[in-house]
Amino acid sequence: MKTLFNNYLNTFKGLSVEVWWLALISLINRAGTMVIPFLSLYLTESLSFSLSEVGWIMSAFGLGSVVGSWVGGKLTDKIGYYKVMTISLLATGFLFIALQFLKTFETLCIGILIVMLVADMFRPAMFVALSAHSIPENKTRSVTLIRLAINLGFSAGPAIGGLIITTLSYGGLFWVDGITCILATLVLITVLDPKKSKVLDDVTVENPKSAYQDRAFLIFLVAMMLFGIVFLQYFSTMPLYYREGHFLTEFEIGILLGANGFLIFVFEMPLIKWLENTSFSKIGLMLFGGILTGGSFIILNLTSWSGILILGMLLMTFGEMIAFPFSNAFALERAKKGNQGEYMALYSIAFSFAHIFGHNAGMRLVDQLGFDNTWYIITLLAAICVFLLFGLRQYLNATKANREKANLTPWI
Repeated sequence: MKTLFNNYLNTFKGLSVEVWWLALISLINRAGTMVIPFLSLYLTESLSFSLSEVGWIMSAFGLGSVVGSWVGGKLTDKIGYYKVMTISLLATGFLFIALQFLKTFETLCIGILIVMLVADMFRPAMFVALSAHSIPENKTRSVTLIRLAINLGFSAGPAIGGLIITTLSYGGLFWVDGITCILATLVLITVLDPKKSKVLDDVTVENPKSAYQDRAFLIFLVAMMLFGIVFLQYFSTMPLYYREGHFLTEFEIGILLGANGFLIFVFEMPLIKWLENTSFSKIGLMLFGGILTGGSFIILNLTSWSGILILGMLLMTFGEMIAFPFSNAFALERAKKGNQGEYMALYSIAFSFAHIFGHNAGMRLVDQLGFDNTWYIITLLAAICVFLLFGLRQYLNATKANREKANLTPWI
């Protein structure tokens, strides 16, 4: 057992101090955004909005995320990741506190949009910071550490949020959310002083290539958006399936969903460490992750036995553990070709679009076609994602072969 524990700890070795601090900041920030899981309840129960109005407000939430990621990428390329992260965190803290004083439908739509616009400026800047403070061979594990921190934050946030609502009301939730963002800012400016931080991979491109002109990256983004739509069903339509299709209790549903976070916490870093030492390419691993995640839906239609839900959750979790870190690492690697902020902004936007369309489309499909037909369609989307990744791998291999052939051809 001691040897197993030591081997687990060894998977975290070699990461820079700055990456560990970024993980802590991400943990504080994500645990602090505890108002998000309770937003729909707050709008319906506390402010008495209709479900239609809540839907529009959540659309403003998604739109703010898309615009914020884009603006964050542009600003990162112009003024640097450190300033963008600091401005985003600090401003988000004060905006969260102010959000509780908005009570009308119109002001909340505008307020939520502005909050998410400012909050999600942080994401592309953080990715670029992560790249700068990681040596190339550690980038995937650095991303994995950040994912662990975010997962822990998401796990702790709702639990703490529920306690705050019970003791302090929804108003207390906004105050705590704002204060934690401000605390994360203080940690950032204390430990990540740009003059003292050690930059391990500072990439300067003479004539940076626009991400919009990178055909391979655009194919990759479409594949990731499809993967995001598929993956998000586990947090929107799947809980309904557990309840209505298999009659699970809230406790049983919580155990199944909680198993996802637990498995990621225990297995993701050792798994990524092992996969990095294999001969598989990043795209090949993403492709395999897509197959596992898509398979987790199609098997649900094979039997009415409730035990299949456990297998489905296992397939999805391991698919997620493989696809997300290596897709992030691929994006970071590709970003070296041009404007890093722009590249990472588009990577974030791909998942923002998945959030905008994934939850709504899944719910509508279930309502109109039922669960079984919905799982067939979701599996088809996963298959298209896998097909795009396979095509991307072939395209990159052909491009590499042509480049090598051109370099070997003698001048006549």
